[in-house]
Amino acid sequence: MKIYTKTGDKGSTALFGGTRVPKHHIRIESYGTVDELNSHIGLIRDQEINPDYKHILIHIQDRLFTVGAIMATDPEKAVLKNGKERLNIPKISEEDIARLEQEMDTMDAALPPMTHFVLPGGHQTVSFCHIARCVCRRAERLATALNDIEPIDTNCLIYLNRLSDYLFVLARKLSYDLQANEIKWIPEKQS
Repeated sequence: MKIYTKTGDKGSTALFGGTRVPKHHIRIESYGTVDELNSHIGLIRDQEINPDYKHILIHIQDRLFTVGAIMATDPEKAVLKNGKERLNIPKISEEDIARLEQEMDTMDAALPPMTHFVLPGGHQTVSFCHIARCVCRRAERLATALNDIEPIDTNCLIYLNRLSDYLFVLARKLSYDLQANEIKWIPEKQS
């Protein structure tokens, strides 16, 4: 199988199911941003961090491939006329969402209470988490825009929302673990 197919040379691409859409279609923007997020999470995983974090990040990357596959599927061609699913794509489950929540609760229990917003930064690994969090928020915005046009699995939307929260908590936990300086945002007074 060749990587290049030349079928997209005129600015269109195929969804799962065969429907061709422009490469700038909101569905392509949505799953493309999820793919970008997945790459940023891979960058976090490549850092010198606790192996437990790496394990959950691999699981998250797997789940993001699932989110991307769901978004890359033409909803009109996902189900056959008899009601059976045409494509064997896994789903995002409530357990996937609960796992992110449990991970956040565990990390939060080890952190000092948050009294202010924090400025992104303090350590390169922490900054990678904040970048991933921002990309995740963009993916969520695009997914909700897509959902307004063509409904997608609600658990995908919930998962992206929880994941951005998880990435924020992970950034705080890594700041703590790495003894990085976490700078509180205290707005400067105007003179």
